[in-house]
This record gives sequence, C-alpha cells and structure tokens, in this order.
Amino acid sequence: MRVLHVIPSLSPSSGGPSFALPAMANALSAFDVQVTAAATDDDGCGKHLPSITLGKITRQEGYETIYFRKQTEFYKCSLPLRSWLRAHVSEFDAVHIHAVFSFASLAAGRAAASAGVPYIVRPLGVLNRWGMENRRKFVKALSFHFFDLPMLRKAAAMHYTSRMEMEDAARFGLKNLQRVIPIGMDLTPFDALPPREVFSARFPETSNTRNILFLSRIDEKKGIDLLIDAFARIAPHRPDIHLLICGGGHPPLIEKLQAQAISRGIATRITWAGQVTGELRLAAFSAAELFVLPSHSENFGIALLEAMAAGTPVAAYPAPGPIDIVPGSGAGVLAVTATEGLREACLEALKLDRKAVRAFAETFSWRACAEDFVRNLQPYPEPEQTRFWRKLRRLARVRRRRPEAV
Repeated sequence: MRVLHVIPSLSPSSGGPSFALPAMANALSAFDVQVTAAATDDDGCGKHLPSITLGKITRQEGYETIYFRKQTEFYKCSLPLRSWLRAHVSEFDAVHIHAVFSFASLAAGRAAASAGVPYIVRPLGVLNRWGMENRRKFVKALSFHFFDLPMLRKAAAMHYTSRMEMEDAARFGLKNLQRVIPIGMDLTPFDALPPREVFSARFPETSNTRNILFLSRIDEKKGIDLLIDAFARIAPHRPDIHLLICGGGHPPLIEKLQAQAISRGIATRITWAGQVTGELRLAAFSAAELFVLPSHSENFGIALLEAMAAGTPVAAYPAPGPIDIVPGSGAGVLAVTATEGLREACLEALKLDRKAVRAFAETFSWRACAEDFVRNLQPYPEPEQTRFWRKLRRLARVRRRRPEAV
C-alpha cells in the first residue's frame, strides 16, 4: 500500500507537525505502508530549506520525501507542488493531508478527488474556535467557505489527535469518517537525558534554581502572556523558581512579551533561550522541574508528551482544546482559569512524582500510533488493509460524483 502525505512545511521552525510527520511515516513503514511525504521548502518567513534537492524524491529512513519551491509566504503557494500532485497522485492508494488553510492542502485535496484517490485530512487544530476567530478572521472565513470546507466534505475521513479537537469541529457538520488517533513519539532520546549542566553551562542563571520550562514556538496562540502573568504571581513568594522560555518566533512578539515581563518586575527571573535543538533541547528538560503549555488553542501538544517522557510534570491551560492525556494521568494538571488557575496548576504540578510521569509517557509510542491509525480507520469488519483502502477509494469516487453544497 502506498500513501502520500502532504504538508505545507517540514521545517523545524514550523513546530510539532514537522517533527510528527516523519516519525509517523517511519512508524507506518513497519505495517508495510510505503510512505512519500511532499512539502514545500519553507523554512520560516522569507526563508527556504538549505541543502535539499527540489522536485526529486529522496529516500529517508523508512519513507521518502520530495520538496518544492514556495512562491509566496501567504498560504505557502507552490505551483510546482500542484503540478507534481496532478501528475502523480494516482500512483498512491490514499493521501493524508496535514493542515487546513494551506495551498498544499487544497492542491492535494483537489488532485486526489480528481483522480478518485481517497484522502484523509488532519487539521492540526486550526478548526478550533480560537484559531478561526483570532487569526485573520475574515480571510479565513472566506477561504473556509469557498475552498476549505468543500475540500473537507469530500475527504474520506478526518484525523483528529484529541477528542476535544473532534468535538470542536463537529459544528461544521462533516459527514465523513471522524476518528481520534493521538500522536505518538520516540521515547528513545529521553531514556538517558544529558545532565542539566549542559543547559546551565549555556545559561548560568539557571544552575541553582527550580526551573519552569516553556518549549514551543513563540506564537500568540501559545499563551505566553498568560504564563508571564501567572509567573509574576508566583515569583514574589518563590525566589528559588526561574522561568525558561525556549523557542523562536517573530521578533515583534518576543519584544512585546519581554516588555510585559519588565512591566511585571520579573525580567531577571526569565531566561529567553531562543530556539534550542539537539542536546541542548534535551538538556532543557533535564534542567526543568515543571513544563508549562498555556495555549489558547492546542489540538494535542506533542511537547507535553516529550516533557512526560523526560519525567517532567506538566501544567496546561485547556481553553478551548485541552490535551486529553493530562486529566487523571498523574502526569500533569490542567488549569481551569487563565492566570490564577494556571498559577495554582503550576504549584500543584511541582508536587508530582517524576517516576510516575515517565511511566505514563511509556504508554505512548509511534508504533502504537501507527497501529492505532490502521485499526481506527477500519470501519468494516474485514481485517485486510487492502480491502479497506479499496472501499475508501470507491467512497471517494462516489463523493466526487455527488454534488456538494457549499
């Protein structure tokens, strides 16, 4: 079975999805699924990935990749990607689309529908209310009405990574298969973490403190402003606690957040580490006693699972899409309100047992994710995967012939 995965960007600067897709593709190879991942060469605003060959399939461990030049930042348009999809999508048994509000997603959906190939959409949380109402609201409304919603209606299935994400998207009335399949992770790098001294050697102010860690893209939806306000309420009573903010983002937003920290009188209690990778990234988990993700919007939050794999308790703010794996796990605490609730969640999570946190994380793996993907997208009693994909293909052809209301 051959499956094509399409995503706007595989750059580390794009955050979790760019890490999740290669791992997912590699895990699926263990189930005799041949995976090709197609993406643009995006590497952040105004940047292109270096050292890649455009338009040529490259073999990775367990899967293939192919990149195409992006022509615009807005929607990451790539005409070469669209041309390649039209020419080659019929060679695949199914297409797995990662993202909505993207030129790559629309091009993949249209090419697959035209060729009668079933496609699955993983919306990456962008269908939630916060994202729809706070990110280019009017542009998104127009795009969704005329382009994205018709594409979603023709999909054979929707792949959500949390129950709350699926429930939030229910307001669109999609009639195709709706499945929740969490993202897995490779636990191996977290089996033997670098010592915290690796991090403190780079940032000496963190060597003798109890550190709270934020590690993700610095973006408005991540709620770092909420974290700064919550930390400002903790700091006067806990002089031993320090806040680490690791991640890259737009300089104007970073400057705004730093100005907020200055105004709250806690600027010296925060380390802005920038984007951390490799050993330094793993050492950040070693240096932390608590991981916090205070997102306004989060469909899953792979960084939370990474923190748990490192044995680091987590605290999260759940509006409007809480992480399903946190409540009742003994690995973290969900805040019920933005500032005071987040403060209380942080203090409570600091008391959790690190061994219990790690034990919970071990229930997740990419192999389990891939197995779950094959099993949960099986709506028929026949166990044969090939029969399942043939039925999906027939379903896609029926949907293509049936007129859809916009």
